[in-house]
Amino acid sequence: MHGDPMMWVAGVRALYLQALHPRAVRGVMQNSDFRKDAWGRLMRTANFVGTITYGTTEAAERAGARVRKIHTMLSATDPDTGERYGVDEPELLLWVHCAEIDSYLQVARRSGFPLTDAQADRYIGEQRASARLVGLDPDAVPANQAEMAAYFEKVRPELAVGPGAREVDDFLLRPPTHPLLVPAREVLWRRVARLAYAALPPYAHELYGRPAPKPDTVTLQLRVTGNLLRCIPARLRWQLPPKHILRAMSRLGPGSRPAPYKLGR
Repeated sequence: MHGDPMMWVAGVRALYLQALHPRAVRGVMQNSDFRKDAWGRLMRTANFVGTITYGTTEAAERAGARVRKIHTMLSATDPDTGERYGVDEPELLLWVHCAEIDSYLQVARRSGFPLTDAQADRYIGEQRASARLVGLDPDAVPANQAEMAAYFEKVRPELAVGPGAREVDDFLLRPPTHPLLVPAREVLWRRVARLAYAALPPYAHELYGRPAPKPDTVTLQLRVTGNLLRCIPARLRWQLPPKHILRAMSRLGPGSRPAPYKLGR
C-alpha cells in the first residue's frame, strides 16, 4: 500500500490532521523553521516511512533510534501557561502516529486501493511496529479500525485550530516557491492540497472553518485521481528518490515487487 501514488495525497492529509493538536503542532513550530524547511521535513518523513517499510530490519531500527534521539532533545512551551514539555510525550507521539496511519488508510481505500476490512485491520495492527520505533508502547497503540475510531473520538475535545494550524494551512495552500514555478503551484500543487483537505473528516473541516464537498463527491474525486496516477508505470514512479522499493526488490528478488493484486492471494 505504501507504494501507491496516492500516499502523497495521504501525507498532506496527515499534515492537516496533525496540525489540529495544539501541543503537537507547537512542538513542530518551536523547533524548526517550518516554512523554510517544509520540503526537507516532508522528504525526511517520506524517507523514514520508506525505510521502515522497505528497508532491512537493521536500517529500520537505526532510523527509529535516530528519531527517538532527536525527540529527546526537543521541547516546547505553552505560551498561555508557561508549561514546558517534551515533544516525545507518549500522547503527542500517539496523535502523530494515528493521524498518519488513518490518513494513509482512508485515502488509499477511498481512492480505490483494494483492501478488505480484515486487511485494513491487519494494516493498522502492523503499523504498531512503526509506533514502537518512534518510542511508543505497541500495546497502547490502536490495533484495528474500531480501536482507531475510538481513539479519535476520545481525543477530539483536545483538538483546535490555533496559530500553528493556521500557519500549516497557509503553507499547504501557498507553499513558498520560485516565481517561475508559481503557475505550476497554482495548477498542480493546489489541487493536491485541496483534495487532501477535502479528504479530512467532517469535524476537521468544522475546526478549520472551510467547507468541503460532500463525502461522496470527495470519494469520487479521490477515485478519479487514483486511477489517473496509477496509469503512470510503477517502475517510472519508483525511480524518484530515495528509491526504497527498487532497492528492496534488488535485495529480495523480483518476486518481492509490491502489487495490489497480491492482496487477493
